[in-house]
Amino acid sequence: MNALLYISVILIWGTTWFAIYLQQGVVAVTVSIFYRFLLASLLMMVVLLIARRLRKLALKDHIYCVAQGCCVFAFNFYWAAYISSGLESVIFSMSVLFNAFNGMLFFRQKMSPALIPASILGLVGIVTLFWHDLSANHVAPELLKGIGLSMLGTYGFSLGNMISTRHKKHGLDVVSTNTYAMGYGAAVMALLSLAQGASFAIEWTSAYVGSLVYLAVFGSVLGFGMYFSLVGRIGASQAAYSTLLFPLVALTVSTFYEGYQWHTNAVIGLGLILLGNLVMFYRPRWLSEWKKTKPALS
Repeated sequence: MNALLYISVILIWGTTWFAIYLQQGVVAVTVSIFYRFLLASLLMMVVLLIARRLRKLALKDHIYCVAQGCCVFAFNFYWAAYISSGLESVIFSMSVLFNAFNGMLFFRQKMSPALIPASILGLVGIVTLFWHDLSANHVAPELLKGIGLSMLGTYGFSLGNMISTRHKKHGLDVVSTNTYAMGYGAAVMALLSLAQGASFAIEWTSAYVGSLVYLAVFGSVLGFGMYFSLVGRIGASQAAYSTLLFPLVALTVSTFYEGYQWHTNAVIGLGLILLGNLVMFYRPRWLSEWKKTKPALS
């Protein structure tokens, strides 16, 4: 089940990159994010009400859902819009380390021995994969601003992971908390859009509306639902390792639909990321058997 969730998250979120690209146009970024999570939260709310599965939360839990909405379903997407997708991938992959650090900070979770070598391989692979994109960026105040804001957004995403872990530890329903958090995130983006004087007019084209529906249903309802279920099952740091594989799916889609050319650095980066994934999750049978049979320390 864990493997199925892991692969599904990678495939869904890897394809949302193309959908986000189709969202770029006349509609403000904040407004597009607002519509995405408004649609997702309303859809989840209706389904849960019909199924009588929407769980009531205490006021304190709602406050945590507001924080989760701000961290995961609002500013995380807004700040990433300041930089290129390649640089965004490199920064967002830092969530693996952020989750490990925050897990130790907030829940005293022990770091997996495989995390550091796997993270090094994955991060080096991501940088290698997008080397042409990164080397083309000139250091400028706007770029540095985008990097700083994206780092904050990625750390916020990690804090959202910790809030989801907190929900799990308190026995709260993941689907219900996601529904509330998405609604709160949409409300935050609506307020930000109003403060910026942005128009809420929708671009009524098949590309925009189709990508909006895909992002709401698949990228948000299914993607985040499975991701946070994975966080509860295998831990935040291991679940976040899936972020290193999103660009590979996105580039594969780009290969077929946009003619992306795989350069040597991209192939090397792909190999390093896959090797890091192997280091993170592969457990030899002999090691598993030894852990079961080893004598307890006195």
